[in-house]
Amino acid sequence: MDAALAILEFNLLFILLLPRLFFRNPDGRHSLMWFVTAAPSLPCAGALALAAGGALEPAWAGGRPREALLALGGFCGAGSCALIGLTPGTRRTPLARWHQDNDAPRRIVTYGAYKHIRHPFYTSFSICLAGAALALPHPATIACLVYGALALNHTASREEPRLSASEFGAAYRAYKARTGRFLPRLGAAAGAGAEVGA
Repeated sequence: MDAALAILEFNLLFILLLPRLFFRNPDGRHSLMWFVTAAPSLPCAGALALAAGGALEPAWAGGRPREALLALGGFCGAGSCALIGLTPGTRRTPLARWHQDNDAPRRIVTYGAYKHIRHPFYTSFSICLAGAALALPHPATIACLVYGALALNHTASREEPRLSASEFGAAYRAYKARTGRFLPRLGAAAGAGAEVGA
């Protein structure tokens, strides 16, 4: 298996295992929004596995462009894994899943991976899907990327009003004003960051 495809496969497996590895899960179940958000990971991993086995060819880009796209895709996969690893490592409390209606948060985290972006996990998922589309330019991986971008933005747009209306609302609104949703806000002073809550 090509190294870039192997990195991306590992990255997608890491994403699919996150609920077991890092998150609090009060009742052991996943909401519909979890499935909506995670939906592109499995077919994307399947497309990469088919490509690694020679059963799925890129729709375009052969020769040197192919090698460059593979390298860039592998770099995205490695970067996504690093951001996934950094994100829970910066927290002192178990991660709440805001898209789960039964999982109330205990804190708003604004430091570490959260210092400049509000949704570092979602950013890492997007980077992974973009890497897969680069490494295997094919309608299947591009569809996963487009669906993933839409689903992650939808999930974040549902979570943020809940955060703003929570007991931590004032702190979250101030945090939101200085950070970007998925990318750092240019020219914004991020501040030192804190963990707000009881």
